[in-house]
Amino acid sequence: MLSGWSDGFLVGVQTINQILTAGIAITAFSLFLYALSFNLRDRVARSFAIILLCVVVVFTTDALQTGSMPAWGIERLLQLQWIGLVFLPAAYLHLSDALLVTAGRPSRGRRRIAVRLMYLVAVFFLVLLASGHLVGPLVPNGQPAPHLQQTLGTQVFTLYYALVMIWAWVNFFRAYRRMLTRSGRRRMVYLMTGAAAPALGSYPFLLYGSSIAAQHPLLFWLAATLINFLVGGLVVVMAYAVAFFGASWSDRVVKSRLMKWLMRGPVTASLALGVMTIVRRIGVLFGTEYNAFVPFSMVAVVLLMEHAITLVAPFWERWLFFGRDRDELILLQNMEERLLTRSDLQQFLESVLAAVRDHMQAPAAFIAALDGDQLSLLVIAGNPHPLDENTLSDALQVIERSNGASLRREFRWGNFWLLPIHQRRRSDMDAEAIPLLLGLLGVARQVEEIDLDQRDALWLLVERAGLALEDRQLQRQLFRSIEDLQSRVEMVQRLRAVGRYDHLRLSAPEEDLPPEADLANWVKDALSHYWGGPKLTQNPLVKLRVVQDMLDEYDGNLANALRALLRKAVDQMRPEGERRFTSEWILYNILEMKFIEGRKVREVASRLAMSEADLYRKQRIAVEAVARVILQMETERRLASARQRTMFSDKVQFTEK
Repeated sequence: MLSGWSDGFLVGVQTINQILTAGIAITAFSLFLYALSFNLRDRVARSFAIILLCVVVVFTTDALQTGSMPAWGIERLLQLQWIGLVFLPAAYLHLSDALLVTAGRPSRGRRRIAVRLMYLVAVFFLVLLASGHLVGPLVPNGQPAPHLQQTLGTQVFTLYYALVMIWAWVNFFRAYRRMLTRSGRRRMVYLMTGAAAPALGSYPFLLYGSSIAAQHPLLFWLAATLINFLVGGLVVVMAYAVAFFGASWSDRVVKSRLMKWLMRGPVTASLALGVMTIVRRIGVLFGTEYNAFVPFSMVAVVLLMEHAITLVAPFWERWLFFGRDRDELILLQNMEERLLTRSDLQQFLESVLAAVRDHMQAPAAFIAALDGDQLSLLVIAGNPHPLDENTLSDALQVIERSNGASLRREFRWGNFWLLPIHQRRRSDMDAEAIPLLLGLLGVARQVEEIDLDQRDALWLLVERAGLALEDRQLQRQLFRSIEDLQSRVEMVQRLRAVGRYDHLRLSAPEEDLPPEADLANWVKDALSHYWGGPKLTQNPLVKLRVVQDMLDEYDGNLANALRALLRKAVDQMRPEGERRFTSEWILYNILEMKFIEGRKVREVASRLAMSEADLYRKQRIAVEAVARVILQMETERRLASARQRTMFSDKVQFTEK
């Protein structure tokens, strides 16, 4: 009886281990997609994505192995597993090099060459794997699980694996020592702690410990389950640390986005897979290999998880990520949810006009808002005579001529009654002062005089329209303030992001760097006068350091220096190989033909086989890409200057000592 209980417990542990293995593969693949989606431009995120891809290969092939699979299938899966394992050391060294560069320690060429050399070594081991010299044949009856035999190549790879991993960890520690902020050091600790799990959990230790594992299978599977549990958790910790590299969003946004990604992706998928596996195993115990509860349980788990995440997400964001700024962020969140957009405003005003027409039995009505000293038509209902700004200016003069009259007064204007829409009275307003005019409500005249009941109902609707127009005015002021603030916020967020890991970038004079939106406009102006003109010679781009540094090459001619910078940036958009008129060349061809060669829009559109509207859209994308290239060149130039100043300061201090 004790033996039966032990066997049942062992099967349960193996089932849990299989679920965890599949969960790790799902989590790693989901985080791989996250890195590709949000911060792939950052070199740390790119190198981390390679590690995740290796983990996906290792754990996916492990999860696919089942007892019912033939020996040749298990052998192929174990060999495929080694593809991810072979590239893992090079990926770790790549990540450590990227971390050092981000921390302000760029490679002088040696680390870069070493990383590329390690990838070549990985290709060499891949060739050994294909030739059968890296690992031996399958041990199908191996205990506690089938595994491949070790060879001399396996021992060499193990030594290489350990040495490169130690090298990578030395670089991790060097990057950690260069972190000057608490958040930077804390996230480097998270990253180093999380990086240990894929490095140790991916290696097939059965190559060396199969004899011990065969003697204690329960202990082996318990240890494997615990290791997989740690690997799954620490991979998420590592991804959390990497998510902040290259991200100019606030920490709150990064955390919330990663949390939702994990909950909707790997957590939901892993839970559904686990429940489905358990239901199927229970069915096997009752003699049914596959039953209807398997898909039903999977669908139920997915729906319940998505429903729970939608309901709970606002609460965990407020309590986990808002911190001391909870009140301000809740206010902004509520404002976003209740903001009166143009569509909302028009819909509300249309309902007001429908009520006005129904109440007055009028064939037409309109509402116009006062913007500055002109009326702009917002909503028209019915079929009135043509209305435009000129005709509405006459209506405005009718109201202005009666300045000082009662607020609740109707005016005759052609075939319409005009009802002025005023701002609501405030408590601090002078009782004799007339509130600010917000707009007009016009309704077609069906009667010469409006009776008392109709008049009260009509002015009530005017007040409702006034609420919407007043909110519209306040929101327009708010949006203008936000637009003015946006460029500064972007710069502060960008400086905060890079300054967390490299203080030299923070000390660089980045306050002069323009936002990408302004830079794109300047680039477009300069390209439009590429061969000469005021938009080139008087362009704000001439103040950039990269342009100033090129003046000596062009005898102090700003126009030629700026033209050379634009040419260099455009050339970076050029794909490799001969010039073609295919989709990957589209942006470069637009820049070359439209601005450099100076062809007309119709000619360029015809040559590229696209409409003029599509050409303008693609042109905007191309110009923005050139602006990003120039911004990157300017940032690197200022960063190099900051490093030179720091090195000079260090030399001066050393000399004084």
